[in-house]
Amino acid sequence: MKMTRLSTKGQLVLSKEIRLARAWGPGTEFAIEEVPDGILLRASQRFPPTELGQVAGCLLSKGKPKTLKQMQSAIVRETARRHDRGRY
Repeated sequence: MKMTRLSTKGQLVLSKEIRLARAWGPGTEFAIEEVPDGILLRASQRFPPTELGQVAGCLLSKGKPKTLKQMQSAIVRETARRHDRGRY
């Protein structure tokens, strides 16, 4: 179990190991909830929950739509690029 202390300013320090494992960087916002055993800390969702009908067609397409094969290839390339930069 990791231990930390509350500072005089009311701040908690999370270990680097935890921040890296969760990909929590500076500016990450958290939701804090009181539970019977103490508090529960969760990173806030970046986007509110939505339904497909609320967002479908909201982006303009530039040119022909991509094929499934093109999209999968782009995902593999981007994942490899981010992995090489130490992001994942």
